[in-house]
Amino acid sequence: MIQDTIAAISTAVGEGGIAVIRVSGPDAVDACARYFRSKSNIAEADSHTVHYGHIVDPRSGETVEEILLTVMRGPRSFTAEDVVELSTHGGVVAVKRVLELLLRAGEIRLAEPGEFTKRAFLNGRIDLTQAEAVIDLIRSKSDRAFSVALKQSEGTLSKKVKALRHGLIELLAHIEVNIDYPEHDVESMTNAYIRERCGGACAEIDRLLKTAAEGKILREGIVTAIVGRPNVGKSSLLNALVQENKAIVTDIPGTTRDVIEEYMTLGGIPLRLLDTAGIRETADVVERIGVERSRTALEEADLILLVLNASEPLQPGDRELMEQLSGRPVVVLLNKTDLPAKLDASEVETRFPADAVVRMSVLNEQGLDELEGVIKRMFFGGELESADLTYVSNVRHIALLNQARQSLVDAIEATESGIPIDIVQIDVRTAWEQLGEMIGDSVAESLIDQIFSQFCLGK
Repeated sequence: MIQDTIAAISTAVGEGGIAVIRVSGPDAVDACARYFRSKSNIAEADSHTVHYGHIVDPRSGETVEEILLTVMRGPRSFTAEDVVELSTHGGVVAVKRVLELLLRAGEIRLAEPGEFTKRAFLNGRIDLTQAEAVIDLIRSKSDRAFSVALKQSEGTLSKKVKALRHGLIELLAHIEVNIDYPEHDVESMTNAYIRERCGGACAEIDRLLKTAAEGKILREGIVTAIVGRPNVGKSSLLNALVQENKAIVTDIPGTTRDVIEEYMTLGGIPLRLLDTAGIRETADVVERIGVERSRTALEEADLILLVLNASEPLQPGDRELMEQLSGRPVVVLLNKTDLPAKLDASEVETRFPADAVVRMSVLNEQGLDELEGVIKRMFFGGELESADLTYVSNVRHIALLNQARQSLVDAIEATESGIPIDIVQIDVRTAWEQLGEMIGDSVAESLIDQIFSQFCLGK
């Protein structure tokens, strides 16, 4: 049972309208009452009420800050414990002074990263998939990713996993009956029935795993390398996509000498853009380092945007890049179509699918809609929207679903091989436990600590 009371700043550090300190634990209300001066007696205040007053240092009588204090009594709070939130003026000094005063007497300690969400999990308010969705909400890079994380935080994935486990525990109960009372004719306890139930569970896991690739993209973004020879418009493309002058653009070849990284969303698709140095042979030491980094980014990319200059014929460097990118996920952008065309597009289309070649003018911002459509077709089958937002996006969840599926396949194969039913039971129980690890019903404490350590302080 949790005995101590914790506190931390829950808002980002910096100037703002307000800053919030969150306090949670058995002594949250009484401890804060010792520093809060108001017409209200918050020690007896109802849950979910807001009180105006001042934080006062009881030793000196000095008024430290003017605040609004919110009382939320457990279990009707985020952590399922008594929670007090103190809203101070925004800025570093005000909120820091209040927090230091709360921590000074030692009855409240500073929270660890993610400890509020960890307490919500340990107190049974949320399961592990919901807890992990909280960090996905914070890190969301697109509206779509936020919507998916919000659905997971509400328990949509948890419900599906719990339904799977419920079906498996029923199957295990039937197996136990068959083992304990072999003389009884249990109609459902046949190998065919085990194969049917395990096969149904496998099919449901397959439906969840089918969303894994899209979910991972929505969660982490598509690592997208913008490559090409110097001066074909790579940096201009980056600036056009992010709608900001992030990269220096000049007529001088080799202006970009390092990999510039930016996040943006294109039609709801999160992209992690890498603007690379123009790939060419060069004697310049600094530019050569940039070219090597470009080649590394090229290897790590999920998507490559190959920019060619449509206003000049294909150069040896263009052909060399096209050769290197054969078989990779590439969208070819024929840039500078606002100028007279001199590039033979048919040579490009013999190397890459015609629907992966986009004619555009970055200068006039033409072709961006076509680029969005191509990316959707490549990664989402042309359709991003879905009524069901139950995407599996977490690497840990994907691994456990695959493990559970394999355990069920092992159980099916065991029945087909005539293996005794008590041995088959082991595989079914293993699958049940692996699914339980997803939602936190059976998980090592070290893994719990590792998951919550990724959270920011105050969450």
